[in-house]
Amino acid sequence: MDKSAVGKPMSLGFIGGSLNSAVGYTHAISSTMDNRWAIQAGCFSTDKERNRATAQAYDVSADRVYDSWQELLEKEKGRLDAIAILTPTPSHFEMVMGCLKAGFPIICEKTLAMNSADVRTVLDYCDKNKGFLVFTYNYSGYPMVRELRNMIQKGVLGKILHFQAEMPQEGYVRVDAHGNKPVPQSWRLNDGQMPMIYLDLGSHLHQLMYYLVRQRPVEVIADQNSYGWFPGVIDNVACLCRYTEGIQGQIWFSKSALGNRNGLRFRIYGSEASAEWYQANPEDLVLCQKDGSRTIVDRASSVEVANLRRYNRFKAGHPAGFIEAFSNVYFDIADCLIQYKETGRWESKDVFDVRMLLNDISFCEKMIASIDSRSWQKVNL
Repeated sequence: MDKSAVGKPMSLGFIGGSLNSAVGYTHAISSTMDNRWAIQAGCFSTDKERNRATAQAYDVSADRVYDSWQELLEKEKGRLDAIAILTPTPSHFEMVMGCLKAGFPIICEKTLAMNSADVRTVLDYCDKNKGFLVFTYNYSGYPMVRELRNMIQKGVLGKILHFQAEMPQEGYVRVDAHGNKPVPQSWRLNDGQMPMIYLDLGSHLHQLMYYLVRQRPVEVIADQNSYGWFPGVIDNVACLCRYTEGIQGQIWFSKSALGNRNGLRFRIYGSEASAEWYQANPEDLVLCQKDGSRTIVDRASSVEVANLRRYNRFKAGHPAGFIEAFSNVYFDIADCLIQYKETGRWESKDVFDVRMLLNDISFCEKMIASIDSRSWQKVNL
């Protein structure tokens, strides 16, 4: 859909997403950037003062700010087009189920739950009641990632042979300028049967590889460790995996990799060409051909997706980034919700529902099982 064809924005309520949260302001900017959404209500924080301050900053009327998310559901029924759930991961399952039962379409930060059993519960409810529930996988919103997906589908890389995907960060080992250790949100340090790093980082890599190559893992073997300031908290995971159509993969995600702020990078190798994308340089896609030539492709190149008007809020050479990628996902979600309201169903190659979350967590569970058994584990997705 062209941005010029967009009509009145749809009304959005926030659960969580206060000004001091990790993602709140990002969602506030990105959801409203293209005039697809307007934030009109919310329970932004359990802290009353912070809740009101956030509402004022987001220009939300004081009479549509609520002290609890349950009160928001009760008072806003029939007034909002969707609710965005932006609270910490451990709270998502209860809130999602509450919103579904109240009849609200939902946009949720990943991930949905701490285990696959809870995700299946939500999936069953959505299927039986035709609920609308989608997730903000923002990294697949980058224009050059979408361009690469188009190239792969058209066979530019040939047959996909193998890939490397990594997401290293340094937050659990670095110190600040005064030598102080990091202070992560407490819930991120609460490793249960599923260590939080799998839900926080591993799920992104699984989704991205599916988004690009449209193949699924069939076997996996992994290893993990704790190297940082928080004993027992898993902060480094590496795995080998075998995908459908004979594709081999290597996946690494870490919070104990000094020098990496958020080093999301993937390399995909085909029989005709290879491609590399690095989030720190999101406008550049590096292509290498069989004849040894190496090309950097950006939005101003001879491309088919990244040059679309919706991805060019400003012309190439003025880099777009993380928040714009989030906004691209919100743009797509708006289209999906319009389809849903008109027909009771929706389709999109860029928006993902509960099934993607179930595949994410099931894949991560098999990684953990392989560590426990010290053997390859079959993945049935």
